[in-house]
Amino acid sequence: MDKQQIKVVLDRVLTWPVARQLDAIEILLMMEKSDNSPYWLTDEQAAEVRRRLADGPAKVLTLDEVRDYLERRLNDKG
Repeated sequence: MDKQQIKVVLDRVLTWPVARQLDAIEILLMMEKSDNSPYWLTDEQAAEVRRRLADGPAKVLTLDEVRDYLERRLNDKG
């Protein structure tokens, strides 16, 4: 996409309802802010995140399951 194509799209944004324009501004400002972030994933880290997300959601433990796990770990070390 070249600068002229971007300008055409941005000009169209000005014809949108105000609420949608505000959404667009918010998104663009968030994108701009993230560009200034010192935190970036390497390509390898990003690939690992994608791989883990593809595996589905992580198992969520109940409080009792966490207590049981910790108790077993403490007993194993003692």
